[in-house]
Amino acid sequence: MRDLFEISGRTALVTGSTRGLGRTLARGIAEAGCRIVVHGRNVERSRAVAREIEDQCGVESMAVAFDVTVPDEVAAGVDQIESRWGPLDILVNNVGIQRRASFPEFKLGDWNDLIASNLTSAFLVSQRVVRGMLERHNGKIVNVGSVQCQLARPGITPYAATKGGIAMLTRGMCADLAGSGIQVNALAPGYFVTDMTQSLVDDADFSAWIEARTPARRWGRPEDLVGTLRFLVSDASVFVNGQIIYVDGGITAVA
Repeated sequence: MRDLFEISGRTALVTGSTRGLGRTLARGIAEAGCRIVVHGRNVERSRAVAREIEDQCGVESMAVAFDVTVPDEVAAGVDQIESRWGPLDILVNNVGIQRRASFPEFKLGDWNDLIASNLTSAFLVSQRVVRGMLERHNGKIVNVGSVQCQLARPGITPYAATKGGIAMLTRGMCADLAGSGIQVNALAPGYFVTDMTQSLVDDADFSAWIEARTPARRWGRPEDLVGTLRFLVSDASVFVNGQIIYVDGGITAVA
């Protein structure tokens, strides 16, 4: 049974992995022996994190820098990876941004940025990476969603729309790809302490509301996601497909 969770020697691209949740997720599967492609927009930053993972986890890593919302850059970036290591075994679509405003005041430019970064990026990178997976009839894709795949809150309507889109993108990809031996699932964090949420963490009233609303009575920590990700990218999840896995301290389980 232990072999079901073995991922050593596999190659994974984690988009947006120079900071925040992405960096923790990349390191988490690197510690299990997975070769890691660190991705960001800044190549020097990506190289620094890749060196850190190599030094601390003892696995090979490489750095790439490209804009996940631009098709030509995505193609060139994946070409660079495949020229060195061949087709990817694992893709984690982690890139995401946040914008906050009431719905009547939300700017179209911010809406477009959210759609591009949070949803279109997962479509573009997956579409390019999956070509190699189809050739081998094997692969794991994990899209990073959110409790906003299911829940809504004031002030983040477009963000919630993108995460709802991630849920249905995941299910649609499953419908198209499961017969080819590719598993596509979504990892949906609850309220986690990250750079993106730091202003909310620092808001005493909001933090008190989160702790009261969440059955686990605390904010999530990035490392809380690693075990579920390891499951989703290993053979232990070979018959798990098209699922949205909430790692949220129970917040979506209660009214």
